Amino acid sequence: MSENCIFCKIARGEIPAKKVYEDDDFVVFHDINPAAPVHLLLIPRRHVVSMQDVTAEDAGWLGRMMTLVPRLAAENGCNPGPDGGFRLMANSGVEGGQEVPHLHFHILGGSRPWKGRVAPNA
Repeated sequence: MSENCIFCKIARGEIPAKKVYEDDDFVVFHDINPAAPVHLLLIPRRHVVSMQDVTAEDAGWLGRMMTLVPRLAAENGCNPGPDGGFRLMANSGVEGGQEVPHLHFHILGGSRPWKGRVAPNA
């Protein structure tokens, strides 16, 4: 963990957050500025700056992190099935829009359709 990282401080319990899940490896909490009816942040307890810093040695814990996503989405209000769903987002680096330098996944969803789509071949 990093001493001054805000997400590391949340993981250590030094900064309050509305947590919905935690175990030895991960913490999940509600985003304080939600972009959707369901907006969770899934972070590893270990301090990894971004996806740009992930290596083959991280495959185990990163795979476990990914397998948590569908369960967390469903348990927190994202509708299952083909008419439901959720969006999973990870911004990496400044040019990728990352605001907090600690790897995190945004799990977004809820009962509203998404407006607009990424254009093909964009």
